[in-house]
Amino acid sequence: MRFAAFRTNKGEGLAAADKDGRFHGLLASDPSFPGTLAGLILGGDAVLKAGAATLLKGAPVDLDTVTLLPPLSRPGKILCVGLNYVDHSLESGFTPPDYPTVFVRFPSSLIGHGAPLIRPQASIQLDYEGEMVAVIGKGGRHISKEAALDHIVGYSIFNDGSVRDYQKRTPQWTVGKNFDGTGAFGPVFVTADELPAGCRGLHIETRLNGKVMQSASTDDMIFDVASLVSILSAAMTLEAGDIIVSGTPSGVGVARVPPLFMKAGDICEIELEGVGVLRNRVEDEQSALAGLVNATEGAR
Repeated sequence: MRFAAFRTNKGEGLAAADKDGRFHGLLASDPSFPGTLAGLILGGDAVLKAGAATLLKGAPVDLDTVTLLPPLSRPGKILCVGLNYVDHSLESGFTPPDYPTVFVRFPSSLIGHGAPLIRPQASIQLDYEGEMVAVIGKGGRHISKEAALDHIVGYSIFNDGSVRDYQKRTPQWTVGKNFDGTGAFGPVFVTADELPAGCRGLHIETRLNGKVMQSASTDDMIFDVASLVSILSAAMTLEAGDIIVSGTPSGVGVARVPPLFMKAGDICEIELEGVGVLRNRVEDEQSALAGLVNATEGAR
C-alpha cells in the first residue's frame, strides 16, 4: 500500500494508490474520511488496510496538482542516525562507530515534497543528506533484532537538511539539525510488504540540480533497520508512528573540496528505489517569508 498526505484549497486529506499506481483519496471534511495516516497506523494492520480501501473509493488525486504534506506531520519521535555509512563517517572525520550516533529532530522542522527547503538567514551552510525512513507500526521495548522488522510498518524518504556551521558549534548537533523548513519528508509512505525486508539492497541517490551527489545501497548501512530498532528499544519505548531516519551515504557538500552548500534556486532530489523521488527547491528564508505573507494577503 502507498499513501500520500495532501492539502488543497478545500482542506487536508489522505490518498492511497491503486494497483496501477493511481491515487484516490478523501478530504478530512468528508464523512467517509478514515483518518490520518498516523491514526491508521496506530490502529494496526487491519485498520490500515480498511483505510486504504475506503480511500480508494474516493475521487482521483493528482499528486502533481495538490500540495503534498509530510506523510506523518507530527511523529511522536524523530530519531535520526548519524555516521551510519562507513564512507560518510570517514569523510566527516570520524571513526566508523560501534554504536549508533543518535540525535533527534522536531516536527517543526518538517516539510513535504515540493515545499521550499529553507536556507536560513543565519547561515549559508545548508547541506543535503539523503536518507531512508523507517516507520514504527507496533510499539515495544527491549525488542530483539530477530523480531524487530515486525515492528516496522513502512518506509519513506528524508532529506536531513543540515546547517553545518551551527551543527559544529557544539558537540551536540541538535540546533544545526532543526532549523525550520530543513527536514523534507515524503513524497509517499510505502508499507513494508511492498519492499524488501528491512529495505535491504535498495539504491539511494541524491541529486543537486540533476548532478549525482550521493549514490549507495542501503546494504552499506553499518546498522541496518532491524539493528536500529533493537538498539533504540533497549533505551526507550518505541511507539506506533515514531520514525527512524537511518543515516546518509558519503558525498555530502561539507566534505567536498571546496565545500558545496545549497543556495536559493537549487533543486535537491532524493531517490530511493521502490519508493520514489523526494524533490524540493531551495529558497532563502527571507524570500520564503515574503512569499508566505503575499499568499496570505492574497487569500483575504
